[in-house]
Amino acid sequence: MKIGIIGSGAVGQALGKGFADLGHEVKLGTRDINQEKVRTWLAKTGPRATAGSFAEAAAFGERLVLATSWSGTESAIKLADKRNMAGKVVIDVTNPLSFAAGGPPTLALGHTDSGGEQVQRWLANSHVVKAFNIIGNPFMVNPQFPGGPPDMFICGNNAEAKQSVTDILTAFGWSTIDLGGIESSRYLEPLAMVWITYGFRTNSWSHAIKLLHK
Repeated sequence: MKIGIIGSGAVGQALGKGFADLGHEVKLGTRDINQEKVRTWLAKTGPRATAGSFAEAAAFGERLVLATSWSGTESAIKLADKRNMAGKVVIDVTNPLSFAAGGPPTLALGHTDSGGEQVQRWLANSHVVKAFNIIGNPFMVNPQFPGGPPDMFICGNNAEAKQSVTDILTAFGWSTIDLGGIESSRYLEPLAMVWITYGFRTNSWSHAIKLLHK
């Protein structure tokens, strides 16, 4: 499968390498393909990896990953061109974080809206699935914890798209819990804040979330 990654930061790089390690072809979309971090990622990831503009990555991918900082998300989508993303599954890894107050981030959206819903509005002809937003990038692929594999919560409006993302998560070593439509991003993004807040309070980032059943 061909994977287009919109965003060349640590999250996009981690997921891109995960896909390449599973044998998929990956194009990392970036604002500047000559950045040292991009060249380093290409050398580390191997022959299945290439880099290009946001538009080239969006056109290349059969499945797309949106892995941008929230402040740059709308701009990245415009540069990628919604026509290149139409009809495709878009895994939304973003969190609508605001750093305006200084110190730990806060949510820029919540209660009656969410980043996932905003992304779906921007990409009205794509199948957006919120996933990977409640964990740090070092654990996005093959998460190993003493208590067993953690759970990844997802949401989106298209059942086939969510099944596709569930299959990806399974290949990456996750158990998946589907919370329904994209409006459940209103709960997943605050859940990411639980992960983030605990990290800041303890100065430890090696934790994950699991739903326990009796």
